[in-house]
Amino acid sequence: QVQLVESGGGLVQPGGSLRLSCAASGSIFSIYAMGWYRQAPGKQRELVAAITSGGSTNYVDSVKGRFTISRDNAKNTVYLQMNSLKPEDTAVYYCNARHTISNLRYWGQGTQVTVSS
Repeated sequence: QVQLVESGGGLVQPGGSLRLSCAASGSIFSIYAMGWYRQAPGKQRELVAAITSGGSTNYVDSVKGRFTISRDNAKNTVYLQMNSLKPEDTAVYYCNARHTISNLRYWGQGTQVTVSS
């Protein structure tokens, strides 16, 4: 069992930056693959970025070159650095943890990101 708490969302102008954080507790963080998902109103939840327990990353095409996912296993935290934000990045962003052996998944409560002038 792992508990996830996201922070760092907010309102930002187009072209601005935000850094989301997801703090994990309750289990051994390093054995989880971590991901950031987002869900905009009326749309399905989509994977934005993911990082394996070994540090390999992948991104949805729409954020490549703008977003960076990273993890600090000593702090049990995963980050999403978001640069050059666009209005279409507006969504609730969710942190996800997937146990690398059992494939059990856990979700945070979500944090709102709004990109608007």
